Amino acid sequence: MTAFILRRLLLAIPTLFGVLVVAFLVLHVASGDPVQAMVGERADSATVARLREQLHLDDPLIKRFGIYLGDIAKGDLGRSYITDRPISRDIKERFPKTLQLAGAAMLLAAILGVTLGILSAAKPGGFADRFALGLAYIGISFPVYWVGLLLILLFAVTLGWLPAAGSDEPLSIVLPAATLGAFSTALVSRMTRASMLEVLGQDFIRTAQAKGAPPRTVIIRHGLRNAFIPILTVISLQFGALLGGAVLTETVFGWPGIGRLLVDSIAARDFAVVQGLVLVYALLFVLLNVFVDVLYVVVDPRIRY
Repeated sequence: MTAFILRRLLLAIPTLFGVLVVAFLVLHVASGDPVQAMVGERADSATVARLREQLHLDDPLIKRFGIYLGDIAKGDLGRSYITDRPISRDIKERFPKTLQLAGAAMLLAAILGVTLGILSAAKPGGFADRFALGLAYIGISFPVYWVGLLLILLFAVTLGWLPAAGSDEPLSIVLPAATLGAFSTALVSRMTRASMLEVLGQDFIRTAQAKGAPPRTVIIRHGLRNAFIPILTVISLQFGALLGGAVLTETVFGWPGIGRLLVDSIAARDFAVVQGLVLVYALLFVLLNVFVDVLYVVVDPRIRY
């Protein structure tokens, strides 16, 4: 198992390096001067020149990239151009909020999605199947920010049941988690249905039914267990997508996570923070994929070979 994990981690190194190169090039050829954002339009030329020298902005591009790689190798993501705070500190403070939101949204999506998918597959064409299909179409079709605004209008403004924004109250996570998890719920539901229908049509299922096994045992123990790998894939990848997709949700609901930090940093042209966040997102996706590969081996040890 250790060798298997090490192979997956080694294969992830080129991906991370590619992300570093692309993020560095895109942000450093973008229009706008971060020094002007730091000091304002009225700063004297000497101050501007001194800051550009400190930030290595006048050095050749390849030299700046080398300096950046050296800092990354030491675990230093740099400092914000605007606040002069260590980027790693800002990420450390905000990431738990994003993880909390994405975790709640994924938990909601996994429970509802798998349940709806099982109900759909148990009786294809029935009421539960048509109901789940309708919810899936709604969840996939509506954009996240629009769903969020509707939920705020209904549950916060009209009914007054839930907070509209922020994270100060325990119920503040309900609306953003429901908004963020809507698309994933629909996707997990359809994948569960498709995988279950494929498994429930196989010979060993008919054998279990012929032996008098209860329908619940046939569906859960025999059906879901053998259909779980595709479902696990979707759930795991969707969790990574939720971490990245929380950008819009955090902006709509004023949720203080790294998604909102990314939006604020892009607006302020704080290139150093954007670079650090892109690297963190890429690292999260890579580690999540390695984790999924390990889960595959746990569920089906034959995959290791």
